[in-house]
Formats: sequence, C-alpha cells, structure tokens
Amino acid sequence: MKYTEDHEWMRLEDDLIIVGITEHAATQLGDIVFVELPEIETQTAKGDEVVVIESVKAASDILAPLDGEIVEVNQALIDAPALVNEDPTGAAWFFKLKVDDTAVLDDFMDEDAYKALID
Repeated sequence: MKYTEDHEWMRLEDDLIIVGITEHAATQLGDIVFVELPEIETQTAKGDEVVVIESVKAASDILAPLDGEIVEVNQALIDAPALVNEDPTGAAWFFKLKVDDTAVLDDFMDEDAYKALID
C-alpha cells in the first residue's frame, strides 16, 4: 500500500489503483453515516474532490490522489457507510482508478513513512 498526506491509501490490483481512507482517518472522523461516490467513467485530476463522506462529527471530501479515470465504485458503501469504520483498508475501498502509468505510486509514502507522519 501507498499513502497520501491526506490519509488516503492506494493499492495496485492488476492495472487499477484502489483508493480508500486509512484507519487513522476513519477514527478521526468518527461514525460514518453517509458516503457519496463519484460516477463511473469520471475523469479525475489529482486533488479533485471525488467522494463526500459524512460522519456524526463532520462532512469531508476525499480527493483524487492521481489523474485518471474512475472505472468502478464500491456500491456496498451506499447501503452500509459504517463499513468505512469497520474495515477502512479492506472492504471499505471507495473507487478504482485507471491511470496511464502505475509507477506514479512510487511517489507516495510507504507504510513506515505514513506511520511516522501520524505519530
């Protein structure tokens, strides 16, 4: 996995990048009560707001970590937004992104660097 300073994680699966938020972010947000996902085939630019999540504490935007095309979204989060709290780095992924070059993941933090960031 790779991580952003905005507490998103990314994992390469085949030629797609799966994106979600970290356990740290989910804990900070509190109980998630609503998730709004982007449309499939949405073109993203790094930094675009692509997901809206609402918790009992606040609403937050999840930003696109990379330029690419959203090719799949996690429909399970619509009916069960609490998955984000229960399994943030597994079942609660937000979307899958197709990018031109998956080597761009090398520019992001690994787990040790991310742990240092949140400590």
